[in-house]
Amino acid sequence: MIKVGIVGGTGYTGVELLRILVNHPGVELCVITSRSEAGTPVADMYPNLRGHTELKFTVPDTATLGACDVVFFATPHGVAHSLAAEILATGTRVIDLSADFRIQDADEWEAWYGQPHGARELLPEAVYGLPEVKRDDIRTARLLAVPGCYPTSVQLGYLPLLENNLLPEQTLIADCKSGVSGAGRGAKVGSLLCETSESVMAYGVAGHRHLPEIRQGLAWFAGKPVSLTFVPHLMPMVRGIHSTLYAFAPDLDASVDLQTLYEERYVNEPFVDVMPAGSHPATRSVKGSNMCRIAVHHHADTGQIVVLSVIDNLVKGASGQAVQNMNLMFGLDETAGLNHVALMP
Repeated sequence: MIKVGIVGGTGYTGVELLRILVNHPGVELCVITSRSEAGTPVADMYPNLRGHTELKFTVPDTATLGACDVVFFATPHGVAHSLAAEILATGTRVIDLSADFRIQDADEWEAWYGQPHGARELLPEAVYGLPEVKRDDIRTARLLAVPGCYPTSVQLGYLPLLENNLLPEQTLIADCKSGVSGAGRGAKVGSLLCETSESVMAYGVAGHRHLPEIRQGLAWFAGKPVSLTFVPHLMPMVRGIHSTLYAFAPDLDASVDLQTLYEERYVNEPFVDVMPAGSHPATRSVKGSNMCRIAVHHHADTGQIVVLSVIDNLVKGASGQAVQNMNLMFGLDETAGLNHVALMP
């Protein structure tokens, strides 16, 4: 059994990790930390876990965490910087769900996150945990950065087009919608029911923190810098991300069948479902699951390509993908603990 610790278990990604891991066949949950809730039984804060765990929140302690095989960080940005090196030094592997190690350029990270990068020396070994692209690197990683929710849906949507060099020089457009849980569990006026219900709002138009991460990934796929306009929107729902991705390929060879291209690229990916031609995936079709559902539409008369990509922001966009990475790191079945059917309705 893999001994698992979680740093920062009181937020939505933390409880989602617990929901997945308590029934994982290869995992023993050993410790979960929270300075503010130390001594409180986890099931008192999250009654959905009653009968599944007897753990209590504890104060982070390097010796206790270092006795685990792997430690997940479900913490605000900047926290993993201060603890990751100490835990790695004990031989324990680290999976970070924050943005601390996603962006390889520390100066760029500092510019977007408004604070000094506290672990520059660890960036060269940090592996970006998008299994559909980095599977071999993930298997041997000591330090893994779980991709963000928006970046996961956008990158998986554009990946086949960029890998095959099908897009001319242009500005790609990602029009993305997210449920309110993406803002976290902390009390914020903008996340209140009265502020979000019966309303849709764009935000971060001048620049969103996920933009450099997405551009970094798209550049990896294309082998060159990619220009992207990324506009996120807040939707009156709890979970889910819907990304509508635009690209223009007026000179696309008539022999290229985009539906076949996507199906063949993802045929062996357990958590990417390319839907039949003409489909329109809905966020509710992935709610509570680790699945990304994709549909590709091509208007041959204009050259316009529209890709629809949906995920649950807390699962494939965070905790589920983190567990998928853990499975790969420890040689388990990649789908272990993750074969949840989406909730309907």
